[in-house]
Amino acid sequence: MSSRMAGSVLLRHAGASRRLFSATAASPAAAAARPLLAGGEGSWARMMSTSAASQAKDQAAKAADAAAAAAGKGGDGEKKEVAVNSYWGIEQSQKLVREDGTEWKWSCFKPWETYTADTSIDLTKHHVPKTMLDKIAYYTVKSLRFPTDIFFQRRYGCRAMMLETVAAVPGMVGGMLLHLRSLRRFEQSGGWIRALLEEAENERMHLMTFMEVAQPRWYERALVITVQGVFFNAYFLGYLISPKFAHRVVGYLEEEAVHSYTEFLKDLEDGKIDNVPAPAIAIDYWRLPANATLKDVVTVVRADEAHHRDVNHFASDVYYQGMQLKATPAPIGYH
Repeated sequence: MSSRMAGSVLLRHAGASRRLFSATAASPAAAAARPLLAGGEGSWARMMSTSAASQAKDQAAKAADAAAAAAGKGGDGEKKEVAVNSYWGIEQSQKLVREDGTEWKWSCFKPWETYTADTSIDLTKHHVPKTMLDKIAYYTVKSLRFPTDIFFQRRYGCRAMMLETVAAVPGMVGGMLLHLRSLRRFEQSGGWIRALLEEAENERMHLMTFMEVAQPRWYERALVITVQGVFFNAYFLGYLISPKFAHRVVGYLEEEAVHSYTEFLKDLEDGKIDNVPAPAIAIDYWRLPANATLKDVVTVVRADEAHHRDVNHFASDVYYQGMQLKATPAPIGYH
């Protein structure tokens, strides 16, 4: 009896051991297969349906993109304007209209940024140079006029384009440096940052206007690139060294601009230059009548230059009195 009992005990232990080792060896494979096989055929069906739905969604997205691209072209193949839906929440504004109800077509400026130029400003004002710094500024500008007269002669349309590519630089440089100064010193600018940037923008609009009147030649474009690169860096350094000198230079440049546009008007009045209709951008920007001509455009541009002359001579005077520009209110919107 005892030998039989001992044998049965040994057999039971051996069977338990086989079950333990077989379970341990199979557990990793079983664990890996369990999620897939637990659901049987239903699980495979769910996986297949999910994959099909994903493919259908991708195909629908591609079809929507193709439809949007097709919508951008008319029946005759002409491309139409399509509103861009932005992920960042930036939406195109609604179409603006003029006072007469017609559509506003300019994106570079808005109706509330237009104005009527003050043509009653005194065009004969001149700052007489008295200090050595003023005399250097005055004769520097005068020396720049000589090569300009030789190059452009009486082609005032191209001359105006060259003038405006230079005249739009000082306001941007001055506004940028005042902006950086305000950040460094944690102080207000008295509105002068905005005033100088307004001046730069106004001068740029002069350029955009004369681009509609006269198309520059290739060598004139090359000259613009060269002059702008030299003048920007020279004015930047000059403003860092002496803001009063820099503003005085611009004041004298604007005096020369007034003189150049006066000569432009004389040639228009004498019939040496065709008094063509005013560009549409000029009519909207200066609120000119619909029948305005090039003479009207030159008149308002000259008035703008006279205002810039006053602002820069005034800024130089502020520095000459030992003050910073922030100490005096800026003439925002003066032009």
